[in-house]
Parts: sequence; C-alpha cells; structure tokens
Amino acid sequence: MSGKLIIANATVVNEKQIYAADIIIENGLISQIIKKGSKPQQSSGSVTFSEVIDAAGLYVFPGCIDDQVHFREPGLTHKADIFTESRAAVAGGITSYMDMPNTKPPVLTQKALEEKYAIAAEKSLANYSFYMGASNDNFDEVCKTNPDEVCGLKIFMGSSTGNMLVDDIEILKKLFALKQLLIATHCEDENIIQKKTAQYKKKYGQHVPIECHPEIRSREACYESTLKAVNLAKEYGTRLHVLHLSTAEELSLFSSEKLTHHKRITAEVCVHHLVFNSDDYQTHGRLIKWNPAIKEKRDQRALLDAINNNTIDVIATDHAPHSYIEKQQPYFDASSGGPMVQHALVAMLEMYHQNKISLETIVDKMCHAPAICYRIQNRGFIREGYHADLTIVDLNDPWEVSPQNILYKCGWTPLMGKIFKSRVTHTIVNGNLAYQRGEFLNTQPGQRLLFNTL
Repeated sequence: MSGKLIIANATVVNEKQIYAADIIIENGLISQIIKKGSKPQQSSGSVTFSEVIDAAGLYVFPGCIDDQVHFREPGLTHKADIFTESRAAVAGGITSYMDMPNTKPPVLTQKALEEKYAIAAEKSLANYSFYMGASNDNFDEVCKTNPDEVCGLKIFMGSSTGNMLVDDIEILKKLFALKQLLIATHCEDENIIQKKTAQYKKKYGQHVPIECHPEIRSREACYESTLKAVNLAKEYGTRLHVLHLSTAEELSLFSSEKLTHHKRITAEVCVHHLVFNSDDYQTHGRLIKWNPAIKEKRDQRALLDAINNNTIDVIATDHAPHSYIEKQQPYFDASSGGPMVQHALVAMLEMYHQNKISLETIVDKMCHAPAICYRIQNRGFIREGYHADLTIVDLNDPWEVSPQNILYKCGWTPLMGKIFKSRVTHTIVNGNLAYQRGEFLNTQPGQRLLFNTL
C-alpha cells in the first residue's frame, strides 16, 4: 500500500503489558511503535499517512492466530468455503489460521496439499496454512512435507472423515519419530468409543439422547488417547501439540512449570469447551455436539484454570461448520462440530468482563502462543519489523448475535441471541485495513504462513 498507516492513541496489549502508543505501519510491516512519552524516530508532522485510525478508547491486540479450523474446501463447500470462513474470521479479529486435512479428497498427498494452498492464495482474506494429513498408508507422502512452509502433520487418533484414522501403532511410531514436523493430534480412543457406542445403541437404538454424547465420547477415551500421544512424544522427542483438551484428567499429562517456548509438548483448548458445559445440552441440543464432547462443569472450570496457570498453551476454535439440517438429524447422523471463528475472541473477552481471565492472558493464548508453538515467522506479536496483523477492539460496545450479522456460510451459531459486551472494530492483515466496523474494505488475499524449523 502507498504511504503509511498510523493507529493513533491506542491502548496496546502485547507481551504481558498494557500501554498507550501510536503504531505506524509501512509496506505491510510495523515500522514504529511510539509509546506515550517517548520520542518518535521521525517527526510525524513531516509524514503523509494514507490512513489514520484514531484508536482513542480502543485496545489493539496482535491479530489472533487460530491453529485449528475446518473451512471445508474442497469437497464440502455446501457447509463452508475458504472465502466465506476467512471473511468471518477477519471480522472476528483472526488474521491467520491453520486448516485441517479432512476435506474431500482428504489431504493425504502433496498434490492435494498444494491444491488447497492455490485456492487460498486467490480466496483467503486471512493468512493461511494447511496441515498435511496422516493415514495408515501415506508415510512416504508425509516425509515429503516441507516444514518451513507447512504448519504441521495432523494425526487423528480417533475416528474422522475418510481414511484418516491412524491406529497402526508401528505407523504411529514412525510418524512420531519425524523430528522436524510438528505433530498435532486429535486424541480419542476409537476402541473405547466403539464399545460405548454399542452399549448406547443397544439401550436407545438410533435415538440416543444428546445428553449421552459425553458418555459415548467419554473422558476415558480422551485420557487414554492423550496419554498414548504424550508417551510417544516423550519416547521420540516429538514436537507434539494436543488439540482440543476437554477433560480435567488430561491436564495432569502437561506441564505448567515451563513457559510455552521451552516446551516440546503443548496443549490447546477450544472456546466451546470454555463457553459450554454438559448442562447446556438441554437447551442447545445437537448444535453443541462436538468431538471431543463438551463435558461437565468441573471440566470447564479446570480447563480455564489450566489456561491461567499455563498448563494449556493455546486457545483455538476447531471451527467446523455444518448445515443446520445436518445438525438436526438423529444422534448418530447429526454432524459433530460448529462454527466459531467470528465469535471466539469476543467470547473470551466476555470472560475477561467476568474477571475469569486477563486481557494479557487472552492475547498470550490466542496470539503469542500459537506463533511460538508453530514457530511462525514474524507474526503473533506487536513488534517493529513484524507483519502488521492487528485487531482493534472496543471493550464497551454491546451487540447481539443475530441472523443479520452472522457471516458463516452455514448461517447459524449456538451463540444466537448472545449479547457480547465487546466488539471487534478493525482488523488489519499484512498492513491492509481489511475490516472496519462491519465493512470489508480490502479484499486482498492473505499470505501463506512461513515457519522457522531450527
């Protein structure tokens, strides 16, 4: 972009500090951070700014990085696609995302992986990366993955779409022995789930009450699978990131004693496991059917505590939209997953208003920690020389989620009717003002994320 962009009079939340500053952006990068009371490198009076954002009364965060989304393209675009969901993400303050491989066809070859990158290069409004997928029989393809250009390898250690369940222990050992690729796992023990499924089918037939979902996708299934992944990672020295923890028991497998950048084994929690608990099945039904299942209040409390004590490193969404009709089918046919990228940040800010979490911790877990875990180049922080991916929020501008302001292609959310106290006012992607108060001002595609493997 020509000229310079300045965000003036901002309250910046970054690297565990909150301070007043002006932020100057040039050529897509943060060129200056002028803290209140400090002297700028160059007099602003001699500079022509192409855009001035007066952020008085507003807070500026690094752009959020979502390490787990399902944007459904290719093959499942009746649910969502890269354009619609990246647009919703930008409106929600998410400037970068990492998309999962269980599309149609699944991403089990380098050709399929690069085809997704080609789509995103044309259509994605946010920055992007795509996981390589693993199966029991694509090890040679996995080994071709370039760790400098691909966020990681996704292993489903529980059932998933297509041929993506990895249950061959010898294959798992070979995959975990790969040193340079980060491995991200979905951990639910398939044998335990199948036994529970048979029990509940015998009792209820096809019409299992949704309240039984966390009993079928049980805490035992989660714990045993997560334990297996952690043990394999310890044995082989793997960079392991365990996705969407959902139980209090799993937390014992992770460390709170080290900062994220000193850990080789890290953990993530998703917003829906913090917002909902098993009591909510009565009112929300199959709309909150996720895998792993939403569990009890004690799990919900334990997960939030684990964020605050650094046992959990990352907060993400597992954004996984389905059509409303698909969610309303009988239990076994109802799709698991739901949309979240547009509302994840404001949902966490609601917890800030409830004194459950600090602004600094939200930024740490949604911006800094994903960049650290995945070793993303020059993103996730407000630093001079870094890509200008920024989110501006008003902490005191209430609004209600309604059909008129939902941007997901599926057109629904389990948060319908929720009133949030905070609002994303602006989102800047690579120095471009992409979103401002309900309007998309710049539809320039985002950039492919790059990674430091050393």
